Amino acid sequence: MNGLHYLSLAEASRLIESEQLSSTELVEAHLARIRETDGLLNSFITLLSDESLMQARNASSQIRSGKHEGVLHGIPVGLKDLYYTKNVRTTIGSKITADFVPDYDAAVTEKFNKAGAILIGKLQMHEFALGVTSENPHYGPAHNPWDIDCITGGSSGGSGSSVASGQCMAALGSDTGGSIRIPASLCGIVGLKPTFGRVSRYGVYPLSWSFDTVGPMARTVEDTALVLNAISGYDHRDNSSVNCLDQDFTSQIGLEIKGLRIGIHRDYFFEVGDPEVMDAVEVATTILEGLGAVLTDVSVPMMPECAFGLTILASEGAEVHLENLRNNVDLMDPYVRTRLLSGLMITAPDYVRAQRARTLFNNQVAEIFEQVDLVLTPTTPIPAVRIGHAMDLFGETGESGYNLLSRNTRPFNLTGSPAISVPCGFTRMGLPIGLQLTGRLFDEATVFRAAHAYEQATDWHMIRPQI
Repeated sequence: MNGLHYLSLAEASRLIESEQLSSTELVEAHLARIRETDGLLNSFITLLSDESLMQARNASSQIRSGKHEGVLHGIPVGLKDLYYTKNVRTTIGSKITADFVPDYDAAVTEKFNKAGAILIGKLQMHEFALGVTSENPHYGPAHNPWDIDCITGGSSGGSGSSVASGQCMAALGSDTGGSIRIPASLCGIVGLKPTFGRVSRYGVYPLSWSFDTVGPMARTVEDTALVLNAISGYDHRDNSSVNCLDQDFTSQIGLEIKGLRIGIHRDYFFEVGDPEVMDAVEVATTILEGLGAVLTDVSVPMMPECAFGLTILASEGAEVHLENLRNNVDLMDPYVRTRLLSGLMITAPDYVRAQRARTLFNNQVAEIFEQVDLVLTPTTPIPAVRIGHAMDLFGETGESGYNLLSRNTRPFNLTGSPAISVPCGFTRMGLPIGLQLTGRLFDEATVFRAAHAYEQATDWHMIRPQI
């Protein structure tokens, strides 16, 4: 079973369908990998060893009898621990909800079950998804497989570390200000924040009603698109769900990108950060240009003011947690508590002004997408920082690493745009660097097309952490 845990999802699916590999063998390999590495990584809050093996044996039996249900049938996956799973503990990364066991499944959990995916466990996260490090005082910090002394990013930190280290083939995260893309960048994998409303949030513990987005994380662009195929679609139970035509998000993968217009937003996104990150992204631009993409500089005038989105997030987060702030405030991580309490001090006029600014900002971004097909930026302006040091000032920036980690991702939660992080290099210390490509609303297919073209022109996605 050596190496099975690092097969791509697409390759493993083909082997399972042709009966060259059984789901049982695949799940056993991943459970062995978890036993080998999770003492160092702490990716899981709840591991479902017995349950996943039982599901795998059932899947193997079904496939032998000719009942192959599709690409995800028999594939081991993980869920960030804010997705409701019937009869399985769902902690939301908090002491307050440590014993919460839902009596129903989230919409995406239902879709995974229908597709025959094998849930191998519930993954580590920042408490209540309100943070960018996944340093959790209740369940311990998630550790980066490239350097276990470093953070994974957050809030979907366990999803990032588990996929990067071969503990599961794909995972779901959630993204309110970058919580899929940040750990994808810091852990050297692919992570997509789909268009707001593309994937149902029914049964996903909320943080911010107008920002929260559900999305996939995997080791390749194709695998990420395959997972999005399985989980997307309209759901009447989610008031934010958009009723649009189903599509195959792999349909443009493999097509050339000659003539594709990519805008580079140099001001704001390239002004602050680690020189090694900026250099790696600059090299990525030349590779894309060499593939035939047409690169042009773009700029959104309001981009430097996009931090007004934090007013919206804090206010909506405080509303979600009113009961906890009244009755359980002492059980919260002090940082999470402070951020939620700050939301109570935001007035209704403050919130309305921020939403008005959001409309103006979104209009400016929409104008950019009349000129280009995609916008290119670094995913995070800095690589992973050491655990316990995220609040330190980074270099000569005058900003903490904590603030910098979401600087480049949160603007596209304001717009609801689809945005992907794909590996684009490593620092001299061996820490991953991510490239962010953002597309028009509901144009994930073009985002995947460009990301896959870049991925296949490089070998960053083939390098594995030595853990």
